Amino acid sequence: MIKNKAEFLREFMDQVWNKQGFDKIVTYIHPEYTIHLDTSDPWEGATLNHKEFAIRLKFSFDSFSDMNFEIMSAIEEEGHVSITWILTGTNDGEIGGFPATNRSIKANGQTIYHFTDGLISGHTQVFDRVTVMKQLGFM
Repeated sequence: MIKNKAEFLREFMDQVWNKQGFDKIVTYIHPEYTIHLDTSDPWEGATLNHKEFAIRLKFSFDSFSDMNFEIMSAIEEEGHVSITWILTGTNDGEIGGFPATNRSIKANGQTIYHFTDGLISGHTQVFDRVTVMKQLGFM
């Protein structure tokens, strides 16, 4: 049983997202991970198994191999942890059918992570993708 979900989530963001820890997915992610709301995410509304979650990660890293999330705040509830974050990275791979721009991005977002059986079982997210598109020169 997790003593502190917020700390568990911070570890997940560092180990899986910031360090691209594909081998750590099973440590943090429930076998049924649902993306409840994440506008413009190709997997919005889907429930992913570990393999599908890894494919989603690779999709993100293929566009921004150096992506990094800086967690600004974390608020823990019984079955959820809400975090605010700053995403940085360099677009060094294709994104949305467009070739790499090699431009850097910096954008804010908030994610509410859902927990089931002590593991992260999904998320609801608001992400400033308009700012990202402007920074990449698409708008």
